Amino acid sequence: MAFTAKDVQALREMTGVGMMDCKKALTASDGDMDKAVEFLREKGLAASQKKAGRIAAEGMAYAAVIDGVGVVVEVNAETDFVAKNEKFVDFVKGVAATVAANKPADLEALMACKYNGTEMTVTEQQQEMVLVIGENIKVRRFHFYTEGVSVPYIHAGGKIGVLVNLETNLTAEQVETTGKDVAMQIAALNPRFWDKSQVDQATLDEEKKIMMVQMANDPKMASKPEQVREKIVMGKLNKFYEENCLLQQDFVKDGSMTVEQYVAQSAKALGGTITFKDAIRFEKGEGIEKKQENFAEEIAKQLGK
Repeated sequence: MAFTAKDVQALREMTGVGMMDCKKALTASDGDMDKAVEFLREKGLAASQKKAGRIAAEGMAYAAVIDGVGVVVEVNAETDFVAKNEKFVDFVKGVAATVAANKPADLEALMACKYNGTEMTVTEQQQEMVLVIGENIKVRRFHFYTEGVSVPYIHAGGKIGVLVNLETNLTAEQVETTGKDVAMQIAALNPRFWDKSQVDQATLDEEKKIMMVQMANDPKMASKPEQVREKIVMGKLNKFYEENCLLQQDFVKDGSMTVEQYVAQSAKALGGTITFKDAIRFEKGEGIEKKQENFAEEIAKQLGK
């Protein structure tokens, strides 16, 4: 019995198995869908469908510059030791290379791209990785820069990936140290804003409100005239900028200057100009609710008890 490309797609959706394996299964089963599913189960391939439902909150954040394109990606797995698996790391690097080559508009577009160096899509390659690694693997997010000079930084083997984007008349090699220092600051302190100009009025109003309430509750401050309290609030807002805005923060490596002053000093020393434009910070698993399970109960479930 003959089968069509739609049949292959339908089998893939039913089982979560890669397109090529679905095609082989339908060929071996003479186009019979039920027999093809059975064929995949017998081969142990359809098991990837079950794994796809498990929570993946570990894995790796990775940043790199590939062919002049700055890329940062996060790929998740179920356990932290998978991040040290060579095949998993290679897969993550391949995803980054695919982003650099294709510059996809969003995650859906990325998953439909041909995975770097293969004829398989990223989705198909991800499914293959589920089978090879034995855990749910999921490409979660990515970002890239095509303009300016990007400098990547990976912290703690992939716990945090940072990509800093600079505008400069210097070479990538000349600004690498500056960019990496700024990236390390971002990794360590995770500032809410890059510059105080980005702090919106609603945030400022909320901070002012909190500070005024705090002073009203302080007997020493409550007795001061409102004008005095307003001046104190403005002083405290400067502290807010210093704590929450990257360029206004004290530079971690040298507290005598701000990050903005450090960048300017570096540019002067190198005889050029460097302007911080943007950055992306990915921390693996941030925002993913991790499922807590009793290990003994999990084993009992697998044994069918």
